[in-house]
Amino acid sequence: MPKALTPHALSTACATLLLALAGCAVGPTYQAPTPAAATTWHAPVPHDGQSTTLQNWWAQFNDAALTQFIIWAEADSPTLTQAWTRIEQARATLTTTRAGALPAASASGSAARSGASGTTSTTTRSARLDASWEIDLFGRVRRNAEAASARIEAREADWHEARVSLAAEVADTYVQYRACGLLADAYERELASVTKTEATTATMVQAGFTAPSDGALARATLASSRSSAVRQRAQCSLLLKSLVYLTGHDEPELLATMAGGSTAVPQPAHLGVDSVPAQVLRQRPDLASLERELAASSAEIGAAQADLYPSLSLSGSITRSLGQGLTTWSFGPALAASLFNGGAKRAAVDSANASYTSALASYRQGVRSAVREVEEALVNLDSTRQRATEAHRAAEEYRRYLNATEANWRAGTASLLNLEEARRSALSAEIDDLTLKQSQVSYWIALYKALGGGWTPGATVSTNKNGAQP
Repeated sequence: MPKALTPHALSTACATLLLALAGCAVGPTYQAPTPAAATTWHAPVPHDGQSTTLQNWWAQFNDAALTQFIIWAEADSPTLTQAWTRIEQARATLTTTRAGALPAASASGSAARSGASGTTSTTTRSARLDASWEIDLFGRVRRNAEAASARIEAREADWHEARVSLAAEVADTYVQYRACGLLADAYERELASVTKTEATTATMVQAGFTAPSDGALARATLASSRSSAVRQRAQCSLLLKSLVYLTGHDEPELLATMAGGSTAVPQPAHLGVDSVPAQVLRQRPDLASLERELAASSAEIGAAQADLYPSLSLSGSITRSLGQGLTTWSFGPALAASLFNGGAKRAAVDSANASYTSALASYRQGVRSAVREVEEALVNLDSTRQRATEAHRAAEEYRRYLNATEANWRAGTASLLNLEEARRSALSAEIDDLTLKQSQVSYWIALYKALGGGWTPGATVSTNKNGAQP
């Protein structure tokens, strides 16, 4: 005849069974999707016999001001601070979620004095300890912890993406500012030349050597040149204020930092783009964030499915009446199941599945956008490289034509109208030349960002919210 189990042995057996059951977790087993990407780039890949990695790429510009501006921007960036706080929030969520799988205990105590008129009063003291532990039978807590862990990694990738974007924005604004200064100088030179032409024309009109209409044309050209010069200087001032916004330093400090350097548009070294698209996709932090969000959505399906099943918990309490020397205790499992909830839990599973589908679509869209960004940057680079050579040649030839026309005008063999047409053509060609130089660098920066900005999977997040230069 089988031997009867004692209450202690029964409790131990129940606990052992519950712990064994706690090893299972319902829901899908997550597998990271394989990006559907081409095996080669279709746009021309820049090389020119030189290449450099994305790591410390900004140093290849050999521009101390640019490097300093990026360091300043990262040292006190509200955007990076916000990204870092989102990491901290995700970590706190994980801690809270994991706490749900641990035993909980609480203690309480009381003291009361009682009595009646004419009798001796008595004091009653008691202490109570309560403990409970919800067994994670079907993995609801574990799945939620998986989701929280994945979201920490997603927020860390967002932080790295913010760093890459910030560095690229600072560099692009700085490049625009340098190009703007060169354009402003070109407008100022033209203004000085037009001023002389207008003065000479006015003298010739007064002397009767040229028609009054030429004087009107010269004055109109001078007014237009002054307006263009003012507009260009204003544009440079706006770009400087953008640098103030990005770096957190005031204008005098920025101008002092740039004063000792070259005023030319900085030229970076060439990037190596030999890897296939699928490899590039693995080094973009924004795609890593999307993939981690997808993993979190998958885990939340399991958490929602686990909520469909009954929950088991162990609870117990010990009460000690200090005055009476009496101790009472209780311990045992409790089973809870939802019998009717109007389909709310099934709807939660459907919602989790829909969220996963949405996250997968976002990831696929991100992959397509990443490949497009690289391809577009490559096309733009190749186009501007070819155009820049011709634009520079055109600027040189138009300047020679302007000089020859001005000499003929002074000799009386060319009209003022011919001179101003030559001047406008020369100025337009110079602006096109400078704009293409700036565009080339901007497209290099766009390619840097499209390639992931030097981020590598698993890169840690600095504890000071910002970190060093990428």
